[in-house]
Amino acid sequence: SKHCVNLDNRTANVTVKPFGLDMGFQFELRVTVSGKKINVSEIPELPIPEDWMRDKLELNFYKTEQAAGGGEIKNVTYNKGAGTAVITFLKPG
Repeated sequence: SKHCVNLDNRTANVTVKPFGLDMGFQFELRVTVSGKKINVSEIPELPIPEDWMRDKLELNFYKTEQAAGGGEIKNVTYNKGAGTAVITFLKPG
């Protein structure tokens, strides 16, 4: 747990300490598909920043490309108050 690190010709002794991470969230979404856009509704309000939610939505729909859906994302418009989002893809699918 103890290490010696060289920084700018100086030596620093450091100790590694464990830290806890917050648990993730799991939730269900309602999805409507139409050409290049997907309308997502009933997104629960979570205690995370809006940009994190946009990132999570983008990753979820981008990675589903391997499962015969999803693909490259052009834009994610998220409305926290309404619990909705519109995912826009680069190509129709």
